[in-house]
Parts: sequence; C-alpha cells; structure tokens
Amino acid sequence: MSALPGPNAITPQQLARLVGTPDAPAVIDLRIAADFDADPRLIPGSERLAHDQTAAWAPRFAGRRCVAVCARGRKLSEGVAALLRLSGAASAEVLEGGFAAWAASGLPAVPAAALPPGRLWVTRHRPKIDRIACPWLIRRFLDPAARFLFVAPTEVPAVAAIFGATAFDTEDAPYTHRGALCTFDTLLDDFGLRTEALDRLSLVVRGADTDRHDLAPQAAGLLAISVGLSRQYRCDLEQLEAGMAIYDALYRWARDGHDEGHDWPAGRSA
Repeated sequence: MSALPGPNAITPQQLARLVGTPDAPAVIDLRIAADFDADPRLIPGSERLAHDQTAAWAPRFAGRRCVAVCARGRKLSEGVAALLRLSGAASAEVLEGGFAAWAASGLPAVPAAALPPGRLWVTRHRPKIDRIACPWLIRRFLDPAARFLFVAPTEVPAVAAIFGATAFDTEDAPYTHRGALCTFDTLLDDFGLRTEALDRLSLVVRGADTDRHDLAPQAAGLLAISVGLSRQYRCDLEQLEAGMAIYDALYRWARDGHDEGHDWPAGRSA
C-alpha cells in the first residue's frame, strides 16, 4: 500500500491545475546543480532559488502560498517549506515526488536555457491582440514578475538594446510571427508550453490576430473585445491589466469549458 501524502504536500496534477491561473502559488525550484543539470527545465512560472539561502529570500513570500520543489520531494523541499511557513508564508507545500514526478507525468516544462536573462520585455505601443495575449502568457507561465514596455514601433530595437529588454511581436524580434503562426504560437513553441488547452487558445488568438476567423469561431469575438479594449484605454499598461482578466477567462474556457454551450430559454423555435 502506498503512503498517504503528507498534510503539506501537493501532487503534480494538483499543481498543474493551478499553474497558469491567477491563483497559482509561487513555485520555488530548489534542485542542487547536479540534479538541475540532469534535467535543466523548469515547471512553468517557477523560480530557481538556493536552499542554503532560504533565510535571505523567504521574507519575499510572506503571506503567499508557495510550493517547494526539489529533485524528488524529500529533504530539501520539506526543510524549505517548513522554513517558509516559519517566515510567514500563507502556506508552503512540497511537490510530491519533486521535479522527477512532474517530468514523469508528461506535464509541460520550460527549457531554462531558453528564458531571457532579464524580466523586462518590450513591444510596439497601442496593443490589440498578440501584444496582450503574449504578456498574459509570459506572466502566467514564464515569469510572474515580468514587466512590459510599450514604445513607438521604430524604437523597439534600440530600447531593447539600451535597457536590456527582450523584444517581441515586432519585426526582427526574437519572438514574433513565423509564417502563418503568430507570436503567441512562437512563445508556446520556444518555451515548451504546448498543451491541449493552450493549443486551443492559440487558435483563437491566431485567428483574431491574423484575421483568420475560420480557425476558431471565437476569434471574431476576441477581435471585437480587443478592439474595444484598445479604444477604452489610452494607457497601454491599464489596457494590459484589463486584458489579463480577459485571457484568464479564455484560458479557463479553453481548459474546462470549451464543450459547453448556452441556450436559454431551451427549446426555442428557430
């Protein structure tokens, strides 16, 4: 008989249901260098921190829900989770089985080498679709603390170079359209984030962004909402914050509600 999970443990499947949502916990990767080098990927949205420096960084997570991840969910994550609780974390759980269990479950993992060195991103101002969808994806699956600059299109390369930002959704940027695919697709491909739900969402984003509403019936609606948001907000950052809620809802539709319809009152004549 297998042992029951501890009171402060979370399974990979339970954590995967939280990743990508506004309720996602802070996921802290504690693997030592040898274990990380054996599989240099990260759980989406996680951050690598040293277990022997926990006292220095633990106060950052006061009041927050955290998940500690080591190679196999044993001493490092148990100890750090206890220290996090001692330092005021709202809760601190251990990923059952550690990163090895996450990888064995076939859940998405981000190649660490693909991540940009900084947390600053830059794109063209006055966003509509891709330039809101991509920041949502970056914040929810790559870096919850990512920051975004919206500047004149001609100045994106220079701003990226001077301020150490990563350019996206503009010509010659590392992450932009590739053939028929939009920048949202490029991020999914380059960071190993292809899942059934994100693939479904990417069809809607691509259809709206490239005027291919035949790809998904929801694309026309996303275009209408995106144009409305761009007209409603003069400040690109305010528009982004409003757009985050839109894409949170779309992700939950793509993951859990895509097969649900609505007809009220039922049985109406045509």
